[in-house]
Amino acid sequence: MVTNDYTHIWDCCCDHGFLGAALLSRQAAEHVHFVDIVPELMAELDDKLQRFYANSLSTWQTHCLDVAKLPLAQYQGKHLVIIAGVGGDLMKGFISSICQKHPQLELDFLLCPVHHQFALRQHLISLDFSLQREILVEENKRFYEVLLVSSNKNQGNSNKISAVGEDIWHATTPQQTEVVSAYLNKTLTHYQRIQQGQNHEVEHILKAYQAVQPSFN
Repeated sequence: MVTNDYTHIWDCCCDHGFLGAALLSRQAAEHVHFVDIVPELMAELDDKLQRFYANSLSTWQTHCLDVAKLPLAQYQGKHLVIIAGVGGDLMKGFISSICQKHPQLELDFLLCPVHHQFALRQHLISLDFSLQREILVEENKRFYEVLLVSSNKNQGNSNKISAVGEDIWHATTPQQTEVVSAYLNKTLTHYQRIQQGQNHEVEHILKAYQAVQPSFN
């Protein structure tokens, strides 16, 4: 989902840097930035990058800082901010802070929340973001929604963001049909369980997912 038209890619909450390293290996951008707030992790990663990517055609840089404080304005060009491996609520805060600090920049975000997908989507809708692409993947019996979105409302090939998703419910292979069915059943069961605990705040979320009509080609 990462195209080659970015000057800077920011691998946020990068942990051991596997994603950013993969992007470096295929020269996905002129510059790849690794961001995490844990000093020990970043020192270890910096050492590995110096050993294995000293001669990389793409330049790289590590940043030990809060994702909300990305120094985007210091770097000219088109930015892709990747945030994965954290919850949707935390992502909401990161995205709001980044956009507030850099209102003049048109930014793309590649997001993979581990939970609170509905809340994240609602937040992106409130920010009037546009959707470029969304997919549903399964790994080790866990499901992930991956969204490529933009703060640029006039982005080409973009659509409005759905609170529950649209393209993620379209399957074109038997394997993806199983993934879509399992994810929808799991999501419905999750919100039904919360509702049974007399939590009426999720009724609108449950109804939204109950209205989903998967398509299997």
